Amino acid sequence: MAEANNQEVKSRRDALRERMLKRNPELNVDDPEAYSGGISDYLDELDGQLSGYKEREEKFTNMFNADPRSAHFITNWHQGSDPAVELVRQFGTGIKDAIDDPERQEEIAAANKEYVERVAKSKELEEEFDKNLDTTLETVDAFQQENGLSDDEVDQVMAFLENIMLDGIVGKYSRESMEMARKALNHDTDVEDAAQEAEVRGKNTRVKEELRKRKDTDGISALDGTPNTPKQQRPKSILQLAREEEIGA
Repeated sequence: MAEANNQEVKSRRDALRERMLKRNPELNVDDPEAYSGGISDYLDELDGQLSGYKEREEKFTNMFNADPRSAHFITNWHQGSDPAVELVRQFGTGIKDAIDDPERQEEIAAANKEYVERVAKSKELEEEFDKNLDTTLETVDAFQQENGLSDDEVDQVMAFLENIMLDGIVGKYSRESMEMARKALNHDTDVEDAAQEAEVRGKNTRVKEELRKRKDTDGISALDGTPNTPKQQRPKSILQLAREEEIGA
């Protein structure tokens, strides 16, 4: 019985690790601190979503309790009833009278203008979304080919971006997201610094090699012993060699 319980606990632990990695592939589940932080962020996110659901549910409940006709209107409309007919069914022809009331025309016109602008904006956003989506799919395909990624790897990249986007909508950013952003922003600078360090190391190596060669030949007479042997030149200083490296670079 104990063995079965241990197996059950282990399976739940593995299931949690897989769930966390699916949510954030960059999470280091082998680091207790990072793993605990990832779980904490995930629970905070769930708490935020649950609070939002509860708040919206409470508003609907209060509205329905204040006027049960609103609940009937929404329910019947959702089930396929014509909203105009349903308004009359629930609220009577007083709705039409209010629309035709001369004293309320300005208010009605403002509401209609808001409706028209909202519909136009939604269509504009939908068209922009469709256009951007086509471009995005092409970009994803090119990115996958250039980096030799599998479909699963591309899905993980897109899921990570979607998580950041969703976090931004609700005003929440995890430490993992911020760390990824920091690395991305500093990538070009880090590469440039590494290249400069490599260049300096290469120059230093060449200077040391030149000094070693000159040190090996200093003070050694020509083997043929002829009187016309050129006089040994004075070894160049490190500063001279460094300047020559800079000029030749």
